[in-house]
Amino acid sequence: MFMRLKASADTSDRSPWGNFWFSSVPSSRVTTPDSALALTPVYACVKVLAESFASLDFKLYKPNAAGTKRTRVTKHWSVRLFTKAPNRFQTPIEFQLMLMGHLALRGNAFCQIASNSRGEITELLPLNPDRMTVETLDNGDYRYRYLDAQGRTIYYARGELWHLRGLSSDGIVGISPIQACRAAVNEGLSMQAYSNRFYENDAKPGGGWIESPQRFASSADKQEFRDSWQKMHGGANRGKVAVLENGMKFHELGVSNTDAQFVEARGAKITDIARMFRVPPHMIAELSRATFSNIEQQAIDFWNNTMLPWARVWKSSIEFFLLGEDLGFDVEFDVRPMQRGDAQARATAYGLGIQWGWLTRNEARAMEGLDPLPGLDEPIVPLNMTPADKLGEDPEPEPGGDAEPPVDSAPVGKPPGKGTTKPAKGAAADGDRLMQLVMGNAGRMARRIVAGSPPDAATLADALAIEPELAAAWLAASTHGPDSDVHCVEGRLLELAFPPEPTP
Repeated sequence: MFMRLKASADTSDRSPWGNFWFSSVPSSRVTTPDSALALTPVYACVKVLAESFASLDFKLYKPNAAGTKRTRVTKHWSVRLFTKAPNRFQTPIEFQLMLMGHLALRGNAFCQIASNSRGEITELLPLNPDRMTVETLDNGDYRYRYLDAQGRTIYYARGELWHLRGLSSDGIVGISPIQACRAAVNEGLSMQAYSNRFYENDAKPGGGWIESPQRFASSADKQEFRDSWQKMHGGANRGKVAVLENGMKFHELGVSNTDAQFVEARGAKITDIARMFRVPPHMIAELSRATFSNIEQQAIDFWNNTMLPWARVWKSSIEFFLLGEDLGFDVEFDVRPMQRGDAQARATAYGLGIQWGWLTRNEARAMEGLDPLPGLDEPIVPLNMTPADKLGEDPEPEPGGDAEPPVDSAPVGKPPGKGTTKPAKGAAADGDRLMQLVMGNAGRMARRIVAGSPPDAATLADALAIEPELAAAWLAASTHGPDSDVHCVEGRLLELAFPPEPTP
């Protein structure tokens, strides 16, 4: 479409030093993107790429000034074009199917841009890439020459068209996979045509041959006998019993397994075409080497290594050519829903993300296509995790919590249940609970003291349920360095909270 090749002048030289023996064999078949669709693997690969991309959701974001957070934008002309109506003739799915098909077959897709007085694009009208030619101008720029359906030539400047291109060798025109791999496609089409002829003839070349002990009087007699045989046993009379005279014998021609191996070669050609489009063979119904244990992983690999690059091609082209001065917007074709695996794998990933605080519960619901619920926007973390710089600090008690022990459940300064007074019925559980709280608080206070950030007297008194004066006196009389043993300090704090009874 965009390139003409000039044959070498000495390709007809068949001498040992000529180029004839190193030149490609000319083919009478002219392969075009449309004719290549007659090869079923090509059609299947293009259909897989087009339908897979059309299933991706278009999203537009506005990053903040620092680039740390994005806000979803729903009121913008680009959102309307790619999610509601790209033009007056097509739905967004039809539009993306068509352009992705052009890209997959031809490496290029073109759309005429229609805009309003405010500079907003109102329509994207697809053009046939086979009728488009890129012309280089004298100033180094280029323009587009298009032949419309009525045979008229129309010239477009660069800003009048949206040119979506794939892999390119010059940065201007994308490479057509069909033209780049023309020999492989031709081979597949030739094998398919031969297979058709082979089976249309009942997989029997010529049917057979007739042996006669006598010679025909003339070539005309031989031709007359052959024509009569074809008339009696061909067409509607095919398969009828033959009657032979004068000692004639019929020998049937069979087909050996070696002659029928081209069927296996056609299977290998399917993989070859799939390789050309980078589509996993199982997605075009080639399952000879696939197992049900690895198909799911191959599907994820398809989205990572095939569709994600195509999504990036569309994203960068839309941002550069269509959004233009609106460089603050971020376009995304979201492939994450296709990469998430089965239900069990998704549940495990969501659970770990929510548990460790890098994913909120509403974000997980959004990934599953569910509406957010109130109160699920804040991240949660495990209670036993704390930053390294906060090691040894006592967490602030929550309002209404039980950080402050109930002082009337047992005598202050004595272990519950000891002494001359027997606890009242039902108070034993409160006493045990008080002792557990004080012991836990003593451990936390000990870690703070050893870490070099001792609490003040009021905090220590509240934690151990003792008088502030006693806590202040203990802190003033105690000296503990970084090398102190936490368990030793904890034991001394417990003795302060539960002093031993005096020996009588």
